Amino acid sequence: MAEPGARQRTGVELGVGIGWRAELDLSIERMPGVDFLEVVAENIRPADLPESLRVLRARGLPVVPHGVSLGVGGAEPPSPARLAHLAACAQALDSPLVSEHLAFVRGGGIEAGHLLPVPRTRESLRVITANVRRAQDALPVPLALENVAAIFGWPDDELTEAQFLAELVERTGVGLLIDVANLYTNQFNLGLSATDALDALPLEHLAYVHVAGGYEHHGIWHDTHTTSAPEPVLDLLTELCARATPPGVLLEWDDEYPSDAALGSELARIRAAMSAAGESG
Repeated sequence: MAEPGARQRTGVELGVGIGWRAELDLSIERMPGVDFLEVVAENIRPADLPESLRVLRARGLPVVPHGVSLGVGGAEPPSPARLAHLAACAQALDSPLVSEHLAFVRGGGIEAGHLLPVPRTRESLRVITANVRRAQDALPVPLALENVAAIFGWPDDELTEAQFLAELVERTGVGLLIDVANLYTNQFNLGLSATDALDALPLEHLAYVHVAGGYEHHGIWHDTHTTSAPEPVLDLLTELCARATPPGVLLEWDDEYPSDAALGSELARIRAAMSAAGESG
């Protein structure tokens, strides 16, 4: 049972979507089969939304603001200004939820420049629980947190990532944004079993899922969001869907943008991977 003050999970059906980028605005506007969108919150101004987002919202497509700089994983409380911006984005877009990363991004005024893994200790869990509750109190809609692609592990970790997330969910009721590409990255680079993570995560609190591509270079997997999702990532999506029905699955593509047809093909591959879970069952 969640502790007193725990929030409701998101419970919003989203479908299959794509991350909105200014470079993809016209592609997304003319693309069939897009059910919802996600926009990087730091890239928009709530008082002056891009015309494309206004057009797509007018068509009824939900838009989720996705933060990258809040830093709930730090020792310092989340910035009131950053929280106010996320809240304003949610209100301007009439969003069903807001998402962010469970990550360390700054300390002592110094920016890390990367979404770094948090120390998975009991003390860290206590601090992050307080940070998440502050964020929830400041937002007008539910919050979901994303697992990150770790570039290292802390030597004093007491919990696995899945255990840490499960306890955080139990304490706060926060939703989960599970990035299967990040699970694959951590398996490839750090030897952390992605299926073990899926077995341990409280998927009943799933808000939605990320899918993205990357590439291997000199034995390291780089989660670049610039290529088609590899089959192992889609296999993980199928594994997730065999355990729970995700309210939404979203394709991230951040650079080296492909044709409309290629993006449409990626969405079709995502739907096929989701359907494969039912066929194998």
